[in-house]
Amino acid sequence: MDTPANAPLQLALRGALALAIGTAGGAVFAWLRLPLPWMLGAMTAVTIAAMSGVRVSLPAALRSGCVTILGVMLGASFTPAIIARMTDWSVTIAALLVWCLLSGAAGWLYFRIRTGYDPVTAYFAASPGGLNEMTLVGSQLGGDDRTISLIHATRVFITVFSIPFWFRFEGGLDAAATQRAYVGLLAVDPVDAALLIGCAVLGGFGAARLRVPAATVVGPMLLSAVVHLAGLTESAPPTLLVFAAQVVIGTALGCRFQGFALGAAGRTIGHGCAVGMLMIALTVVFSFALERLTGLPLAAILLAFAPGGLAEMSLVALALAVDAAFVATHHIVRIMLVVLFAPVLFRWLGRRG
Repeated sequence: MDTPANAPLQLALRGALALAIGTAGGAVFAWLRLPLPWMLGAMTAVTIAAMSGVRVSLPAALRSGCVTILGVMLGASFTPAIIARMTDWSVTIAALLVWCLLSGAAGWLYFRIRTGYDPVTAYFAASPGGLNEMTLVGSQLGGDDRTISLIHATRVFITVFSIPFWFRFEGGLDAAATQRAYVGLLAVDPVDAALLIGCAVLGGFGAARLRVPAATVVGPMLLSAVVHLAGLTESAPPTLLVFAAQVVIGTALGCRFQGFALGAAGRTIGHGCAVGMLMIALTVVFSFALERLTGLPLAAILLAFAPGGLAEMSLVALALAVDAAFVATHHIVRIMLVVLFAPVLFRWLGRRG
């Protein structure tokens, strides 16, 4: 039985158990040669365990630490050539706003027609991003926070799980064949390592103080981009940290299903899968259209518009050696659009009845 005295020990044990299950799941997926094995395997194994009643959890600080590493890696993807191409992204970023409105509207209509959710729950569950923020705001306005949270977690899960398989079996893109060159733990110069650690710590702290959405990714990414563009370093974090980040982020996503029994939550999860697939279908339509319009690679557009989490889809982009800067920038824009304007739009619509 948990008591205040042994609560830290219990949390540590649950975290260790979650990581052990996640690592085992990743190893199984790697053995089966499935795409993005360490994240998808960890996510699948921990989700099954959590919904089977196994008490797992992961300290938020551990996930945040891995996400800051991801931010530094993404910052290393920004090169002078990519900065020069950013003006070419204006069309896709404008289209992203349209995608957000259409995805949110389609999800809201689905929930209102098929589920009978109240308007607040339907609206914030249908928002294409901002899991934590939409759950909090929706709860404050009278929505069902457990339903909103589970719908968003399911949307991210189905997106993160399906997109890599699409690339593997339909797109013909294999992570094992396209991933970046291996960087050993001791291959990074100590001065470069200090610079990268500084980007992670100072970038995350500064962005959090400024209340930037997705601060643990955005802050380190921006600072790392400045450092790399200034020519202070050309290094990136070791590959082993990439695999560790995949396990931790996959495990953290699986832990979101803690407390939801499959039988009791099955209907909600089914609705979350339906809306997730609806958003993915819209993503595919937009991606093919924008590929023809802009000439940008289909793979990059698909990952940039996919309705998964910023950290998760950025890891997919890094693993597949797709334009990670392009993908991360679009996901940051999407999160900012949703977090900043979804509550404002809801109140405006409410005033108009």
